[in-house]
Amino acid sequence: MNLAEMLTYADIGQLSKIANHYQCSCNENSKNELIQSILHQVGRKEFIEEHVSKLSDEDFRFLNTLLFDHRQHYSLEELMAAAQHTRFTEDAKEKENPRDIIHRFRQRGWLFNGSSQNTKFLFEVPEDLKLRFREVLGQHLKAEVRIGDEPNAIREEHTLASEDLYLILFYISKNEIPLNQEGIMYRRNQMQLMDTLHVNEPLVGKGGWRFGYGRTFKFYPDRLSLLYDFAYSQRLIEERDYKLKLTSLGELFVSEEKRESLMQLIRFWLKTYKAAIPNLLSLMYWIYRCTQEWVTVTSLGQSMDRLIKPYYYDTSASIFEERILKMMLHLGLIRIGEDGERERYVQITSYGKTAVPMLQRGFEGPC
Repeated sequence: MNLAEMLTYADIGQLSKIANHYQCSCNENSKNELIQSILHQVGRKEFIEEHVSKLSDEDFRFLNTLLFDHRQHYSLEELMAAAQHTRFTEDAKEKENPRDIIHRFRQRGWLFNGSSQNTKFLFEVPEDLKLRFREVLGQHLKAEVRIGDEPNAIREEHTLASEDLYLILFYISKNEIPLNQEGIMYRRNQMQLMDTLHVNEPLVGKGGWRFGYGRTFKFYPDRLSLLYDFAYSQRLIEERDYKLKLTSLGELFVSEEKRESLMQLIRFWLKTYKAAIPNLLSLMYWIYRCTQEWVTVTSLGQSMDRLIKPYYYDTSASIFEERILKMMLHLGLIRIGEDGERERYVQITSYGKTAVPMLQRGFEGPC
């Protein structure tokens, strides 16, 4: 439902609050005048730009959450949880009641109660405002990145993730692989396996913290753990009697020399990392919007920074570099370049230009 329809269903009390917020000059006892005044104000070309530039970090994050949530209606509890997640630190100035954020969005006319008997205790965002906000937020973020020339050295991994998933299964089919008490391959087998893959990663060292990004993330390197967890989730491999083996489905996969689609691997990455990075889908989309040309990694990271919440010992900068940008490279969505002065650049790939909008449309629920 668009803004004009939602204003029609709103009661005169809410309309008056919205009109007062925008300092509309009209007869507050006339619902029609209130609606027309609000539509005139919100309909101005500069309206969205003006308000986006003035948003606090918390309101900016809350708005971003609503723009990428495909649900049509929200309960108050769902909105409260979303507003709570906008607080990245516990500074006194940030200890704001989530209800205050929701109240501000209602006062601005960006959030309304449902119009039917079944939805009157739920909330929704006008669809036309969502589209306008998305466009302006994209322009706002893109204006913060620095465009550069094509770098001298370029790294792009294309479909290597799919190829290496097959090679992992092939290695398991040809070797007897013992597992330790924690159900993990011994380092000797990990090194042997790594030598067969297109993309080599250093093995995980002892000490330090590793959790939140998948079932075996604690024990295996980032990319390997993602591919391993995918194979396990698809029941291509099994850990039985302290040995790693292919299932009958995995044996069929190898015998037919099948390759999993990158799209399925990306979907699995989004779901696996979503607990630690709740707005991962929107961050991927904004990176897609900002990297149609070569842009510096530094400026892109600065543009995304206020949307990335630290996760335990993972800072917003390390999440951007290690959990998002590096994994998008591994999954064929972006390519990374470096110029003669060792400045790094990033650009969306041709596959990424197709895949990211498709993925964004295909996911349901909070993003």
